[in-house]
Amino acid sequence: MNYVLVFRPEVRKELDEAYSWYESQELRLGDDFLEQVDEALDRICQMPESYPAVYRDVRRAVIQRFPYIIHYRIVSSRVIVTAVFHGRRNPKAWQART
Repeated sequence: MNYVLVFRPEVRKELDEAYSWYESQELRLGDDFLEQVDEALDRICQMPESYPAVYRDVRRAVIQRFPYIIHYRIVSSRVIVTAVFHGRRNPKAWQART
């Protein structure tokens, strides 16, 4: 089954902030971060049910090389990304988005 990827509005801001922070640390590190996010999203779209549910019907996928987690839900033929969070942030912030 082909899944359509849908992002909640807050996700764009989270990605922009993370990208900016990594770029300020080292040139092209932000690009590396976004590449890893894209790879994780591709894996999620291929096999969304292979990742564990962590809160109600919200699943999580860990981004390789970076301490970020993609939180998402599967609704019909859509994968709805609810958050891209640093692993040490308070999870209550993304749980309110479900």
